[in-house]
Amino acid sequence: MCDAFIIEGVIMLYKAENDFFTLAVKEMGAELNSLKSKKTGIEYIWFGDEKIWYGQSPILFPIIGRLLDDKYILNGIEYSMEKHGIVRKKPFKLIENTEDSLTFVQTDDEDSIKAYPYQFELKVTFQLTENGLKVSHIITNNSKETMYYSFGAHPGFNCEIGDYLEFSDDTKLFTERIDTESILIDEKFPVEMIDNKIELTKTIFDKDALILSNFKSKNIKIKSNNHNRIISFDFDSPFLGIWAKPDAPYVCIEPWWGVNDDYNKKADFSQKRGIMSLLPDESKEFLWEVSISE
Repeated sequence: MCDAFIIEGVIMLYKAENDFFTLAVKEMGAELNSLKSKKTGIEYIWFGDEKIWYGQSPILFPIIGRLLDDKYILNGIEYSMEKHGIVRKKPFKLIENTEDSLTFVQTDDEDSIKAYPYQFELKVTFQLTENGLKVSHIITNNSKETMYYSFGAHPGFNCEIGDYLEFSDDTKLFTERIDTESILIDEKFPVEMIDNKIELTKTIFDKDALILSNFKSKNIKIKSNNHNRIISFDFDSPFLGIWAKPDAPYVCIEPWWGVNDDYNKKADFSQKRGIMSLLPDESKEFLWEVSISE
């Protein structure tokens, strides 16, 4: 079994391990806190410096980014919801643990219904592997009506300025941008690439995240010219966010099944760009996996 839990300050962490890696996950938001190699002792997950970015790997549900005016309309009723949704700042319940895996769940409650009027279950499983970590998110609609939602992952990985992202299948990409209100503007910009690589420079995120929707790759590698370690990230999403605070030693690779609002206000949440739906009692699984080469 895993090390049940430990408490560091006011943060409750749950831990697991296998022969190759140790894993730690926060109870709050079921947020990935640590993925550390036993071979080298290297920590691969951003440690969440509050002076730079306090997050590490938030779960985004049922929206990605911000809504226009932080509001949306569903079936003629207006609701308010903060950036990235309702689950990342609430505790998850640990429902299953083995020596090398942790499974958490969060469901609707009185507060969530005020912002998002659906009954749902979000189950997250962190499974250590020989090469790294596989993460599964299963969303279930427990309502009696069709549920509309978006979903996203937001893991941050330690790296250095000058490291680069290598795409498996793309040599030319265009990014959308958000403005200072985190709302999409109606323009796309070319991403500076050499072959199929994006260099992580000090200024690449000066205008916030790269938001991609025109890519083919389902694998991205974080590589360095200073060492031979490789972080390989597998995903299968229609949108991809790439982001960090400017000149910070980490990068977030964010598979998104949905995207920020733009200034074209939709009459109903069901019409939002990238929105998905689940019928009553229907579930859908979202996966990402990271493999480490040392």
